[in-house]
Amino acid sequence: MRLTESRRRESGEQGTGGRPTGRRDTEGMAVASFVLGLVGLLVLNFFLGPIAIVLAVMALRRGTPRRFRALLGLWLGIADIVVLCVLMAVNGTTSWGMFG
Repeated sequence: MRLTESRRRESGEQGTGGRPTGRRDTEGMAVASFVLGLVGLLVLNFFLGPIAIVLAVMALRRGTPRRFRALLGLWLGIADIVVLCVLMAVNGTTSWGMFG
């Protein structure tokens, strides 16, 4: 029993889940929200915007060291939804093209 506990402490595992936790998870969420929000401005804003918002909020709640990037992802996700609403109001569609 004692060998198992010392091995968990060395590897950074928490409790019985056996899953390491830490800053790396939240950094990845912050970066992913930024990238998805940015890409969502161009394509698939219906899907990528809400995902960017959820990832950014999760990263901020868990205390990410990349706070500014998570905030950018949050704002870009919101911008994705605004772009979608504007497209739906103006064109009556959820897609747009660069050439007309």
